Amino acid sequence: MDRREILDPSSADPSTPLNQLSPEFDAYRLGPGDALAATLPFYPELNFQATLDLEGNVIVPLAGVLSVEGLTLQQATDSIQTALNRYVINPQVDLILTAQRPVEVTITGEVVRPGVYPLAAPQLSTALLSAGGTTRLADLRTVRVRRTLTDGSVIEQNVDLYTPLREANAIPDVRLADGDSIIIPTLTSDAIADYDRNLIARSTISQQQIVIRVLNYSAGGRSVPGTINSINLPNGSNFLDALTAVGITPSTANLGEVALIRFDPQQGRAISQELDARDALLGDTSQDPPLENNDVVVVGRNFVSRVTYALNTFTQPFRDVLGFLLFFDSLADGANDLFGPGDNDN
Repeated sequence: MDRREILDPSSADPSTPLNQLSPEFDAYRLGPGDALAATLPFYPELNFQATLDLEGNVIVPLAGVLSVEGLTLQQATDSIQTALNRYVINPQVDLILTAQRPVEVTITGEVVRPGVYPLAAPQLSTALLSAGGTTRLADLRTVRVRRTLTDGSVIEQNVDLYTPLREANAIPDVRLADGDSIIIPTLTSDAIADYDRNLIARSTISQQQIVIRVLNYSAGGRSVPGTINSINLPNGSNFLDALTAVGITPSTANLGEVALIRFDPQQGRAISQELDARDALLGDTSQDPPLENNDVVVVGRNFVSRVTYALNTFTQPFRDVLGFLLFFDSLADGANDLFGPGDNDN
């Protein structure tokens, strides 16, 4: 299936409000590995605990082997009561699920590592973290969960994770079933203005760590001039956090002109923004933007202009973010050959 088709939220059923689970979707159906506990208030000697075997059966006292696979808890309760009714009068049964079987789900779209994941705790938030968390391009207002029922039909549920986070409420933690597909749509360019990506970056369901490259061609700091440093920062970090991490300070480098360069996947090109780190240190938030995964920071006034020139003359779009990163790795590996000796910007 085409990725854009999968991620198109317009195909979702508009009749199902966000975070209001449809009855069929909310109904958990038992399967092999589920653990049950049954209590009979009037016949405590018949209380039992059981785990569904590979055939979906449990052993009920007096009644023997009983298949409950594919049933909801209420349906299984009714089935057990019917079976026991042959042996005792009015066998009221209270049935609870004590342990849910592990499930395997498919996660696609804007997560760090799309793929198939086994989950011991089958909740939506657990699934997102198993896939490395959501990316900065994720639109969490219409997360979609698809489920195939036993009759082969497919149902879909929209889940809004963004609004509860924005309003400081608990996020809906949908219980997943084996075979579910989770689709994280991409945030469209016209929706970015109304979407607080920095809030999501600091949440527990987003990518927890981002990788930033700092290409330093200025003397000073803990890095060697002309080298590139890959640093891990908490998601939600800002521009100054990257400079601090590599030990670049105003006393050791000229920070009046620093470039923040970012790969734009829609254009396939690098977008460069020149910043004044000194102004950022003085509290100018416009000069201290939030960072994104795979951002590149270039330090050194003359080197910034040379890198910018190289990007402007590089007419072919980058195929993906890997090509973008390899471009900067090549600059670090052969900066002198490509641009001539770097100036000391102290």
